Amino acid sequence: MTARATDAKNRRRISVAEITEEATVGSVKKAINRHLHYQLVKDRNVASNRDYYFALAYAVKDQMITRWFRTQQHYYQTDPKRVYYLSLEFYIGRTLSNTMVNLGVVSSVDEALYQVGLSIEELEDMEEDAGLGNGGLGRLAACFLDSMASLGLAAYGYGLRYDFGIFTQRVRDGWQLEEPDNWLKFGSPWEKSRPEYAVSINFYGRVENFDGGARWVDTQIVLAVPFDYPIPGYHNNIVNTLRLWSARAQDTFNLEFFNHGDYIRAVFDRNTAENISRVLYPVDNFFSGKELRLKQQYLLVAATLSDIVRRYKAMKFGTREAIRTNFDDFPKKVAIQLNDTHPSIAVPELMRIFIDLEHLDWHEAFRLTVATCAYTNHTVLPEALERWPISLLENLLPRHMQLILEINWFFLLEVANRWPGDSDRMRRMSCIEEWGERRVNMAHLCIVGCHAVNGVAAIHSQILKDTTFHDFFEMWPEKFQNKTNGITPRRWLVMCNPNLAEAITGVIGDSWPVNLHELRGLEKQASNKELLTKLQRVKHENKMKLAAYIEREFQVVVDPASMFDIQVSRLEMKFPSLKCLHIS
Repeated sequence: MTARATDAKNRRRISVAEITEEATVGSVKKAINRHLHYQLVKDRNVASNRDYYFALAYAVKDQMITRWFRTQQHYYQTDPKRVYYLSLEFYIGRTLSNTMVNLGVVSSVDEALYQVGLSIEELEDMEEDAGLGNGGLGRLAACFLDSMASLGLAAYGYGLRYDFGIFTQRVRDGWQLEEPDNWLKFGSPWEKSRPEYAVSINFYGRVENFDGGARWVDTQIVLAVPFDYPIPGYHNNIVNTLRLWSARAQDTFNLEFFNHGDYIRAVFDRNTAENISRVLYPVDNFFSGKELRLKQQYLLVAATLSDIVRRYKAMKFGTREAIRTNFDDFPKKVAIQLNDTHPSIAVPELMRIFIDLEHLDWHEAFRLTVATCAYTNHTVLPEALERWPISLLENLLPRHMQLILEINWFFLLEVANRWPGDSDRMRRMSCIEEWGERRVNMAHLCIVGCHAVNGVAAIHSQILKDTTFHDFFEMWPEKFQNKTNGITPRRWLVMCNPNLAEAITGVIGDSWPVNLHELRGLEKQASNKELLTKLQRVKHENKMKLAAYIEREFQVVVDPASMFDIQVSRLEMKFPSLKCLHIS
């Protein structure tokens, strides 16, 4: 094994000397009963499957707590460079099964439930899908979190804790019905609120300019309250964190209005603030220029960057703690990845923190911002690229609009020096679109304010270079990269198809879930009749399960021996329509 490979392997694992008790069958049963009695206050006579799901989830979460502590302590003591992944969506799906797989406790839990007469499949069905994402952008973010934890990277995800996720889809009398997705109706066993780390977020107001700086004053304040979710790595004792922000009013209740009988105004501020994180927007491939959407984006960015700077300042020299006041090392310790343009307001927000709060020189602040931030582009469609009206930004975020104009001014000076007299190029590349209603092109702002730009597939990245951002590619070819979307084999093979995963492990060993290239070893088994027979048996068993599900849910009997051709997607997306055309 090479030195680099050995280092990577060591980095992927944290030694946890005092880990929680091993998840034996007996300890799992004891933990489930403990949580059922003392946390849910239920006994076996009245407990439902949902109660047992929560008890099981808490029991599995117990296995993560010490690992979670140790991981964060390790990061604090070693002070590594940290990755911060900002995304308006995290399509994490269900957590229980994935967590059991990554912790290696599936067999113990399965046997424990069997002994007490419970079905693990039935309890898994009790879990609501986390309403935090609706498409590929959010799923990519979730896969990155899983992968970074499994690789042992000091990484954090940051998003919003939506009260209502993507709508619940029903079909009645041949028509699609959309209902609210109240995924938090019964709470989530995986989250931990951290009100002590709440951050004050400013909106509206005005800017006071003075010699040497500016002040953003007379603002409306909303609190961003964090909720933390553990993200376990695969068999390596590492548990990273997904921090989701929930909007709260600074003053939740106005007693004076209430005493005068104005009950609506008494809770007006609370409702206005909480609306920011109330609902996940249902589409991620079309730009919708709504003020509430911009409020969501800024609350995510402002709360996250405040958290990042707080963590950067907290230092530890051996046993001595100190506050880091010098920002020269900021890009060496902090990497901020913007998942699409939704968190793009991070560029002027980081500038505001450096200039207004930390009193850095403007050009030094911009250098640090560019060196810290990177941008992932998800679409080349013009209608999906965010363009915020300047009038809206000036009203909602006046200081940021001021900084965007300054960034664009210095950028256009650079373009003019590179291509003298080419006014058309300057118009095309400007962050400010002057025709019609003046708007800020947030994709252009990301390219100017970040050190790296990547697409999510080779052909996508090439289109960005050749057409969508060709002018920028000519100016900064070194910025443009490709990062092809991938998926985590832990969730999409080990968890989703455990029998197939077991068959593969029996042939090539058990390290392929973290070294996917090892699946190439299956090519040598193409003529292994015993393996091929086993794979056929696994496939037939899965088809029998699906046939049973279809009969149970839709009263339609299908032959498991027939060929299954399946497309799973929401009805309003194009894929089901294409599948219907294919069938016809």
